[in-house]
Amino acid sequence: MNITITDGAQEYLSSLLEKQGVEGIAVRIFIQQPGTPYAETCLAYCRPDEVNETDEILNLPKLKVYIEKNSVNFLDEAFVDYATEKMGGQLTIKAPNAKMPKVTADSPIEDQINYVLYSDINPGLAAHGGEVSLLEVIDGQIAVLKFGGGCQGCSAVDLTLKEGVEKTLIEKVPALTGVKDSTDHTVTDNAFM
Repeated sequence: MNITITDGAQEYLSSLLEKQGVEGIAVRIFIQQPGTPYAETCLAYCRPDEVNETDEILNLPKLKVYIEKNSVNFLDEAFVDYATEKMGGQLTIKAPNAKMPKVTADSPIEDQINYVLYSDINPGLAAHGGEVSLLEVIDGQIAVLKFGGGCQGCSAVDLTLKEGVEKTLIEKVPALTGVKDSTDHTVTDNAFM
C-alpha cells in the first residue's frame, strides 16, 4: 500500500481525533464511487465500532488509519498533506488513481477496458457530448458497451464504434477480440448530428 500522509497531516489529524474524546478513534480513508469520473477521496472519523474486518490498517506514529478494502487500489500513490497558511491551514488529499487505478497486463480485463475508455476514448467523445461505458465482458474477450449523451442516436455511431472505439480497445487490450454495442440508438434526444 503506497499512501503518504505527511508529518504535518498526521499532527493535524491526530489533534482532531483528540478533540473527539473517544478512546481508540481513528481516521478512515475511502473513495466514493471509485473507478468512475465521479470518484471522490474522503476522510472520516472511524470509531472502534465502525471498523470493518476487511479494512486495511495503516499504523502511523501519530494515528491509526483504516482504509476501505474496495478503495485500496484506487488509493495507490495517494498523498495527504497539511500546510499552515496565514489564515489557518489547508488539508490536501491527492489520489491520482481514484477515477481509474493503474492497470497492468495482469489486471482484470474489465479494469483494462475501463482504463482505456476513461483515459483514451471518452475524452474524445466528450467533445461531442458523448461517452461510452462497459456493461460486461462476454467469454473474457468481447466487450459489451453502452453509448450515452451525444453518442446515443448519433448517425455516425457505427463508424465511431468500429473505427474508433473497437480499434483502440483491441489495440490496447490484447485479450479483447471484439466489441458489441447494446445502446438503443432510436432515442435521439441528445444525439450529436
